[in-house]
Amino acid sequence: MIVLDITIVNIALPSAEKDLGISTGDRQWVITAYTLAFGGLLLLGGRIGDLYGRKRTFLIGLLGFAGASALGGFSVSPVMLFASRALQGGFGALLAPSALGLLSTTFTVARERATAFGIFGAIAGGGSAIGFIAGGLLTEYLNWRWCLFVNVPIALATALAGMRLLSTDHIRKESRIKLDLPGAVLGCGGLLAIVYGTSEAESRGWSDSLVLGCLALGVALLCVFVFAEKRTSHPLLPMHLVQDRNRGGAALSVGLSVIGLFGLFLFLTFYMQEIKGYSPVLTGVGFLPMTAAIILSSTGLAARLMTRVPSRNLIVPGILLAACGMAWLTQLKVDSAFATSVLPAEILLGAGMGLVFMPSMSLATLGVAPNETGAASAIINSAQQVGGSIGTALLNTIAATATATYLVGKDASNQLVQSTGAVHGYTVATTVALGILLLAAVLAFFMVNHRPAPGEAAGREAEPARGAAAATGAAHDR
Repeated sequence: MIVLDITIVNIALPSAEKDLGISTGDRQWVITAYTLAFGGLLLLGGRIGDLYGRKRTFLIGLLGFAGASALGGFSVSPVMLFASRALQGGFGALLAPSALGLLSTTFTVARERATAFGIFGAIAGGGSAIGFIAGGLLTEYLNWRWCLFVNVPIALATALAGMRLLSTDHIRKESRIKLDLPGAVLGCGGLLAIVYGTSEAESRGWSDSLVLGCLALGVALLCVFVFAEKRTSHPLLPMHLVQDRNRGGAALSVGLSVIGLFGLFLFLTFYMQEIKGYSPVLTGVGFLPMTAAIILSSTGLAARLMTRVPSRNLIVPGILLAACGMAWLTQLKVDSAFATSVLPAEILLGAGMGLVFMPSMSLATLGVAPNETGAASAIINSAQQVGGSIGTALLNTIAATATATYLVGKDASNQLVQSTGAVHGYTVATTVALGILLLAAVLAFFMVNHRPAPGEAAGREAEPARGAAAATGAAHDR
């Protein structure tokens, strides 16, 4: 639901813009309000789950997300829609880390954990593509408001199931540590500034003073955040979580891979609708092969191998497989056939991403004490969010610049020339995305060194030290 909401509104945006009278300059806030609140508050949301109980935080996040979605669906003005999207993002920042934290603390047996994270990785990787399909169907056959209303039954059904099935992890008031408010201001402020700067770069350009100022401010705040966190007794983000090489390698792998993945969604959407003339529904269906490849790769292959081979042996080949798909897309032409150009690239990318997401999500919380799983989950979620924001802005800017350069001295009024220039921009940006994926593969190769413990494939505990970590966390909670 969280990942789906990042893309489903993209399809509905033109209809909402016309219905509510949203100006061209303001329409970006339908997307930006969500990503800003979500990306900026992830660290705080993850820590709140650790301090007040992940089940409680998860349920509040679900119900709040449902309420914000309903508010957005009933919007009668642009401001009301923007505010509801910001609320969605805020409750999503509570929901995402607590969901991953609950998954980690619920499934501790290695084989069960592998299966659970395989399903989770498939949903995380395929949610964006499903959003395009759902957005196209709901917009075309109902109206744009249902792209928001659809979250309500999903959230309510999940909340009811969660109340019955999830184990209670309520932490008594007298045993809670204080929330690190200075850290929350610095960390969330830094992430917010970076996400806002990259989102504005898409329309203003990377050399704009506001964009550069926001990025510089974000980096400065995060540097001060790290300095402050090392000196507080109750950090928002315990530094030892970030310093773990496997967790850091997993976060970088996901963050850099998502840059390429979001670029693919952006360019293929424009390519299929504007160049090939597909309808929104047909465009959504066009993403189904990649979604299927992610699900099959994550649940069918990665989940089976995670307890048998080192994580690096899944993540690095996965990134390289995705890079092959991206390389295939660099050959895209105006008259390219879907079956021979887009389809093979989608399958390669989907299969590769399934191998990346699943072990990376598992490594993010593997061996972490229960009272820190929310903070650890926020690291991987933040990497995914920031990577998506940077990828969309960076690759879109590169594509637009390459297209403008190509059209210099040519007849820009000619439709074929326009289309050729647009596709040229897509392929240049795709080449950059290919380079980013290759960099991710190199970093993952040198950083990730986790190996499954002896006996994991037979169904024993996922980490030999896990019992000690759990005992430490339980004692701390008491």
